[in-house]
Amino acid sequence: MLYWPILFFIVAVVAAVFGFGGIASASAGIAQVLFFIFLVLFVISLVMRFVRRA
Repeated sequence: MLYWPILFFIVAVVAAVFGFGGIASASAGIAQVLFFIFLVLFVISLVMRFVRRA
């Protein structure tokens, strides 16, 4: 799941290097959203794991 945010981050960096500001900011925004979704799902899975053990 963490593959997609990393991929969009790399696309954003490459686009920024070549001067495509709009594409770079869009890719960075998508990477940020995907990272936060990953983070929320990770926290939910940790909580569910601790609830099952208790």
